[in-house]
Amino acid sequence: MSKILISPNRYVQGAGAIHEIGEQVKIFGDKGLVLGGKRGLGTVRSAIEQSFSTSHIGLRIEEFTGECSKQEIDRILSIVKQENLNVIIGIGGGKALDTAKAVAHYAKLPVVIVPTIAATDAPCSALSVIYTPDGIFESYLLLPKNPDLILVDTGIIAKAPVRLLVSGMGDALATWFEADACAKSFASNLPGGHSTSAALCLARLSYDILIKYGLQAKLAVENKVVTEAVEKVVEANTLLSGIGFESSGLAAAHSIHNGFTVLEETHQYYHGEKVAFGTLVQMVMENRSREELAEVIQFCREVGLPVTLSDIGVTEITEEKIMNVAIVACATGETIHNEPFIVTPESVCAAILAANALGTSLTTL
Repeated sequence: MSKILISPNRYVQGAGAIHEIGEQVKIFGDKGLVLGGKRGLGTVRSAIEQSFSTSHIGLRIEEFTGECSKQEIDRILSIVKQENLNVIIGIGGGKALDTAKAVAHYAKLPVVIVPTIAATDAPCSALSVIYTPDGIFESYLLLPKNPDLILVDTGIIAKAPVRLLVSGMGDALATWFEADACAKSFASNLPGGHSTSAALCLARLSYDILIKYGLQAKLAVENKVVTEAVEKVVEANTLLSGIGFESSGLAAAHSIHNGFTVLEETHQYYHGEKVAFGTLVQMVMENRSREELAEVIQFCREVGLPVTLSDIGVTEITEEKIMNVAIVACATGETIHNEPFIVTPESVCAAILAANALGTSLTTL
C-alpha cells in the first residue's frame, strides 16, 4: 500500500487576515457566493464586501439555514447555477463550512473556507457530514480534494467564547496518539494509504504546541487578544491536526467519543471535550507511561478539558452504562480497531473506568 498525504491547497492565518480575502479569493474565481450563518456573517460581512469590491470580485451573500442537508445543498447549488458563480466561500462553524464544501464539489468549483471558531480540525478536511433538515445524521460525503483555501483570522477566533478554542485543543490532543497507533498497526489513513513521515511529524508538532502554549493561548483568548501563543494553538487546532488526522488516521479516541453519544447526558458537551477524555482512555488501553499520562492530565486540567466521566456529564456510573458505550465504540468499522492489538468491549469498558479513576484521584503522577 502506498503512502498518501492530503492537505489544503493554500492556508492563510493571522490577525486581520479577513481583510485580505479578496486578494486570496481572486486566485480561484471572480464571482463568489459567500455562505454563512447569521452570527458568522455578522462578524465578517463588511470586511468581505470591502475586500471583494477592492479586488473587483462579484459577490452574492446567502444566509445558511442551519443544517448541512441535501435540501440546503440543492438550494445553494441552484443559486450558483442561476447566477453563474465560480467560487464558493464558506463562513462560520462546521455545518456551514461542510455545506460550502459539498456545494463546491457538486458544482465542480473551488471552495474557500473561513472558520470563525477553532473548535475542531474539520475546516481542512475533505469531508462533509450530511444531516436531515431536522438535524439527524444521515451520511458522510467523502470529497475528492481538500479545500482550495483556508483563511483563518485569529482576531475573529480570539473574540469567540474561549470554550470553543479549548474544545479545539481537545480534538487536536488526540491527533498524535491516534496517528502513532495507526503507524504501529499499519492501518490505513483516510485517503486509503499509509501515513507519510511528514504527516506523523505534523501530528506530533500539533501535540507539542498544545503542551507548550495551550494555557497561554487560553488566557489570551479569555482577554480577547491575539498573542503568538494563540497563533500557534490555532494553527495546531486547525492545520496541523487537520492534516495529521486525515493523513495519519484515527484510532480509539474518536471511537470512544462516538460511544459516548449513546448517553444523553453527554450531549451538552462539545466534540473536542469528549475526544479529550477519549484520548485518556486510549492511553490507558495502550498502557502509556506514567510520565505521558501525567503530562496529558496536567494539560487538560490547565486548560479545562475533561479528565473524568463527571466532566462530560456522566455522574451516575454503572458498569452496564459504560459497557453500552464500549459496545458502540467497538462497532464494526469503527477506528478503534486501528489500535495495534485486539480491542473488545470488555477491554474498552475497563479502560474507561480506569481512566476515570486516574482523572478523579490523581493530582500528580
